[in-house]
Amino acid sequence: MKEYPLILANLEDELSLYLPDPEQVKTVYEQNLLEDQRTPFPYWAKIWASSLALTSYLKKNHGLVNGKRVLEIGAGIGLPSFKFASLAESVLLSDYEPAAVLLMKKNIQHLGLKNVNSIYLDWNQFPEEIKADLVLLSDINYAPEQFESLLLLIKKLLEQGATIIIATPQRIMAAPFVQELVPFTKYTEVEIIQESGGSVAISILVLSQP
Repeated sequence: MKEYPLILANLEDELSLYLPDPEQVKTVYEQNLLEDQRTPFPYWAKIWASSLALTSYLKKNHGLVNGKRVLEIGAGIGLPSFKFASLAESVLLSDYEPAAVLLMKKNIQHLGLKNVNSIYLDWNQFPEEIKADLVLLSDINYAPEQFESLLLLIKKLLEQGATIIIATPQRIMAAPFVQELVPFTKYTEVEIIQESGGSVAISILVLSQP
């Protein structure tokens, strides 16, 4: 299988990260698909609007990160965590795609971060030993068949005392998922992210135990 070529991208506020070259992702994916029809599309290989919205929200509310043990689930590129890693006690980036985890490790090394680690994690088999004060989730509620297991994990983390911040596009199919979280939702706002195809409204939900 061919790996996705990387570029070093200069992002806002002098943050630079290695990213899959967006001009080559589709081509490489199609080549890999010819070798193995089960090859999943690399959704992890892009900085999505929800990740940008979560980063924007934390920029205005960075006190939520200060001195905290931060866990990002389904991190993909991991932009929010990398952006504010210097403020946290520790950061654990996680994803279920091994290629995403390897890229996060490369960026950890690139940035010289000593308080950050990345691991493979399937939220259906969440390790009991992982503890966090702040949990970040961006654009993870896109597959209805995963809603039940994800909600169970969110409620478990809330019971352990974590604050959870979710950034999600306003999809109709995700409405039941968001409704389940209403009893835990302490604050909401909408971030408008500009993309090449126009603007995207992203809901920010801040959750904690009642």
